[in-house]
Amino acid sequence: MDDPNSAFDSANVTSVLFACTYNAIRSPMAEALMKHFHGHRIYVDSVGVREGEPDPFVIAVMDEIGIDLSRHRCKTFDFLEDTSFDLVISLSPEAQHRAVEMTRTMACDVEFWNTLDPSMIDGNRETRLSFYRQVRDTLSRQIKTRFPIIGGPTV
Repeated sequence: MDDPNSAFDSANVTSVLFACTYNAIRSPMAEALMKHFHGHRIYVDSVGVREGEPDPFVIAVMDEIGIDLSRHRCKTFDFLEDTSFDLVISLSPEAQHRAVEMTRTMACDVEFWNTLDPSMIDGNRETRLSFYRQVRDTLSRQIKTRFPIIGGPTV
């Protein structure tokens, strides 16, 4: 996270958009984790700069912690149904650029959480799953830090 003293503290945030490059790995993980931790208290969505394809490794590592992402469908900024977000959290440099562009027409805060793209890692299945778990766990910690859980479930 770039600025922990962001203009929007967690109590003032009612809607969050997570964005990455393809909306296939990082942003769907973050969206699902945020929904798991905060339920309907905060409206959450996720997008990519470009349209990707669902990633089976994401489904596997999220299933390990009891979150089902098997029905996630990748979408881009162009397919957002709602564009009124208090906060856009970009997880890749390309998404950060697009999020900053959004601030020209939308009053929102933008944070950049530069997050490893585990699909770039080569290796056998277990090696790759290990990096996906690392991304999942890093996002989980960042979300819990930025949006403290009050009386909710923990993973």
